[in-house]
Amino acid sequence: MYIKVFVTPDAKRERVEEKGETLLISVKEPALGNRANDRVREIVAERFGKPFGKVRILTGHRSRGKMLSITS
Repeated sequence: MYIKVFVTPDAKRERVEEKGETLLISVKEPALGNRANDRVREIVAERFGKPFGKVRILTGHRSRGKMLSITS
């Protein structure tokens, strides 16, 4: 399964919204040291009931727009 994500790091509070086929995710963690990406993976894994290791970032490692993959 593929998921489009748009991330806002350094937010005051975490939230997840759906806008069309894209998840808009705000995280408290900064973009430094891959911390925001890891938190996004945790949130997506929780939302879809999958383990953290099954969620991978395919594109957008250094940008706010990302494509994630969830394997079975």
